[in-house]
Amino acid sequence: MVGQYRGLFKTPGVKGFVVAGFIGRMPMSMLGIGVVLLISAITGSYAMAGAVAATTNVSFAIAAPLSGRLVDRFGQHRVIFPLATLNALSLASLMVSARLGLPDWTLFASGFAVGATSLSLGSMVRARWSALHGGSAKLHTAFAFESVADEVIFVTGPALVTVLATMVNPYAGLMVALVCMLGGSVAFAVQRRTEPPVQRVRAGRGSPITIPGIALLSCVYLALGAVFGSVDLITVAFADEHGVKGASGFLLAAFAGGSMVSGLWFGSRTWRISLRSRFVRALGVFVVGLLPIAFISDVGVLAVMLFLAGLAISPTLITGFSLTERLVPPSLLTEGMAWISTSIGFGVALGAWAGGRLTESFGASSAYALSLACAVLAAVVGVGGSGLLRLPEAPSPAKS
Repeated sequence: MVGQYRGLFKTPGVKGFVVAGFIGRMPMSMLGIGVVLLISAITGSYAMAGAVAATTNVSFAIAAPLSGRLVDRFGQHRVIFPLATLNALSLASLMVSARLGLPDWTLFASGFAVGATSLSLGSMVRARWSALHGGSAKLHTAFAFESVADEVIFVTGPALVTVLATMVNPYAGLMVALVCMLGGSVAFAVQRRTEPPVQRVRAGRGSPITIPGIALLSCVYLALGAVFGSVDLITVAFADEHGVKGASGFLLAAFAGGSMVSGLWFGSRTWRISLRSRFVRALGVFVVGLLPIAFISDVGVLAVMLFLAGLAISPTLITGFSLTERLVPPSLLTEGMAWISTSIGFGVALGAWAGGRLTESFGASSAYALSLACAVLAAVVGVGGSGLLRLPEAPSPAKS
């Protein structure tokens, strides 16, 4: 299994962009819970915290395809430098607004600016892998590796920001996120050797969202994003209700940990069933895995169940990005990948907002029913529209 991954890093320049991309996208797991912890500590309201976090995610969801199109047209380095600088200033503004007790609208305005200037660095990393290994069996392993890297981020990020916010001060987690974003993004941008070349866009190509398969994937990931957003916020409230708010990051790390384990296994295998079949099966497993969490009232049991539920996340993301790479023209690849991110972002925003409302009205344990309902919706849409994802299968690679 290790050998499959080791072979990815023989190409010159790969290790550099992988490490920089990993550091630069650490904030994707830190911002949401960091904002929730900061705003809830200041206002005492999870509804307000969820609303600010949702604003950030909505603005990111709107802006991600636009920044992806700019990257496809002008190149990664020309877009990263200005957006990373603006993002750092926006996040600093959010923390200053909270620190000075400025009116609520300043929190929403700053949160919107943070999301609008956030980089879809994961899409850019995957675009580099596609440029290196597009059309080969190595791309499946590369996407699996990136999914595992994402889950390592989601294991360590929430735990780190929770410890910093609860044991140091509420701002510490977001400060670390700012440093990681700026440092990692700049380090990624300066590595020009592995940057995909800018390709001429043919007239009339339009946007990847007009491709039926991409539109379907976007709808599925909208619902899955709602699962992620609601689980994040509800889990923080669940731990708080049980007097162990500091454990919320570790509960979320269990959710991501299950995905990390399955991603390592999934990427090491040579699959003979189609991408479409893998995708719909992963959705079904995700629903089954989430069933128990709506009926749990113990923190320890919840951690185990979140780990088991997380086992289906990586296979779903890996196959989704692989389908996107096959469905989208190379000249629009970054934007196509960004549509997956933007759908997840919208879903996370809706899930965080609705999760906050339901938590305050019915309690955290009952609010988990929202997460389960969104997973069911994702599976229904994905299975029902899976005909749009049928692709001519490439010959099965020989096993090594």
